[in-house]
Amino acid sequence: MLQQYDERNRDLMVGIDDTLVHRDRAGISPFDSVVQGGDAVWEGLRLHRGRIFKLTEHLARLRRSAHALAFTEIPAAEVLEERLRAVLAANAMTDDVHVRLTLTRGVKLTSGMDPRLNTAGPTLIVLAEFKSPVYDDTGITLVTSSVRRHRADSLDPKIHHNNLLTSIMAKIEANVAGADDALMLDDAGFVAETNATHVFHVTDGVVHTSTTRACPEGITRETVLEICAAAGREARVGDYSLVDLVNADEVFVTGTMGGVTPVVSVDGRRIGTGARGPVGTEIAEAYAARTAVEGTLVV
Repeated sequence: MLQQYDERNRDLMVGIDDTLVHRDRAGISPFDSVVQGGDAVWEGLRLHRGRIFKLTEHLARLRRSAHALAFTEIPAAEVLEERLRAVLAANAMTDDVHVRLTLTRGVKLTSGMDPRLNTAGPTLIVLAEFKSPVYDDTGITLVTSSVRRHRADSLDPKIHHNNLLTSIMAKIEANVAGADDALMLDDAGFVAETNATHVFHVTDGVVHTSTTRACPEGITRETVLEICAAAGREARVGDYSLVDLVNADEVFVTGTMGGVTPVVSVDGRRIGTGARGPVGTEIAEAYAARTAVEGTLVV
């Protein structure tokens, strides 16, 4: 399922620090830390009818991640929101928009990985695009990748960092296999997440999802758990194997980019009826209802 170019994005204005620049002229220094070593943190945001759902939580995670990476300067949440508003206004955006917010360690004095070479403060990139959810209700197929998710003692998943090579390698395997996305396991062989989303499965009406031992603390994931609690539906967080998934009644994935999306097969094995199930439908509708009316008004 390949993302497509949207003609509405032809003349996008991109925010780089406090400057707005046309997408064709946007650029950062080759000495920037994100170029030198992927040394940056990021958030994906979605604009619904002028509002961004859980913006406060997203900005807090960005700032926590930067602090964990020992950034010496981290913009206040108010500054980040101000820059975000400026980019949305410059592009006359109110709905059906995805925002990629990136904060790098900044420009280095000379090439090298030592953070002491950074003396100019961080670089903030605000890239907002007209972009509908990348998956649709027909569902996606997954294939298990040979690439494993990092353990916390290697690269803690609580840091929402830009080092995405493991996800890219897993996605390459999915592409070769003809699947939409890759299912990634942790070092013990339990389900972690896909290359881009969190994974849930439903068995006998109970919703299950992986711990965050080897995957990020997803904001959409947390929202789904909130929805289950509000509806009185049992939800369990634990270690689950591939066998649990392929024998589940339903499987779905979650993320800011795509919302709540059914999985119709895993490694060639059909899941349930091969379509969105009743529990996934209930959760998807509740999620859509919340994101339509909740959030921070930014335009």
